[in-house]
Amino acid sequence: MGLIGMDIEKFIRRRKELKLSQVKLCKGICTQATLSKFERNGRVPSLSILDKLCARLGLTVDELNDNTTNSLTVVRRQLDEVERELMMEEYQPVQKWAAEADESKITAIPLRMQFFYLRGLLNALTNKSPDDILFDFSQILDDLDEVHQSIFTQLAYVGSGIMYRRRHQLARADFFFKKAYTYINQTLVTSEKSDQVNNYLRILTLIFYTADYYASKKDYDRSNKLIQLGVTLCSSKHVTYYLPRLKFLAAENAIHGNAEAEVINRLLDEALVFARINHNEVIQMRVAATRNIIRNTKNTVD
Repeated sequence: MGLIGMDIEKFIRRRKELKLSQVKLCKGICTQATLSKFERNGRVPSLSILDKLCARLGLTVDELNDNTTNSLTVVRRQLDEVERELMMEEYQPVQKWAAEADESKITAIPLRMQFFYLRGLLNALTNKSPDDILFDFSQILDDLDEVHQSIFTQLAYVGSGIMYRRRHQLARADFFFKKAYTYINQTLVTSEKSDQVNNYLRILTLIFYTADYYASKKDYDRSNKLIQLGVTLCSSKHVTYYLPRLKFLAAENAIHGNAEAEVINRLLDEALVFARINHNEVIQMRVAATRNIIRNTKNTVD
């Protein structure tokens, strides 16, 4: 017997979006037959079983009844805020979150992928143990997204690339950043799939770190093309989180490319304006330091 008003199709759509078979979804919760009867015939299992199945999909029973006030919403909002802070290079609150977070309490697959991506990227950016970094990313690559269909797989690739780059294992870093570069181009240049483009903030994360990597290899042409893709995406989606970092990276590339002083100053001005808008103190300090270096270099030459 089904529950009145329950949106079983929503449940099925989410399972298919996550590329989960019935077998994998019900593992450790119930039999496949129980799940199949629910999806095909509307025979609702016990509330405890349904609650666990929904949680694994990042849903709740209430959401199937159009009531979205639930604990999963709270967890999702917290993870989204941590992700925003990481984009803004606000590492201190993110490190505090990572130290206190209890991954065992996060059961929804989409939220678990987000959790492991955030902790893995934080550890990569702060030079933590490679074992810890790769453990988090392997949770995504080897378990939660085995078919490598989600944006979190690409973010795990970039996080791995960052780690190897910082450890000067450049062949391995190149392997992962090439994957990200291919994905970015397929998503923004040759693909119009809404399920990919709707992840635009995470795509911007891929773009920035990949552009930064190619700049470190002195491949300024490829780096600048990625920067322009990022700026265009920011403009079309009306978001500014990454504009300070993208504009500052463009300024650094211009300096290394011996661009005209007017071009460099314009890019630094733009980076500073967007940094102030977004309260990004890190970029504000970098702009000031870069201008001091330029000024001192000019005085030495004169």
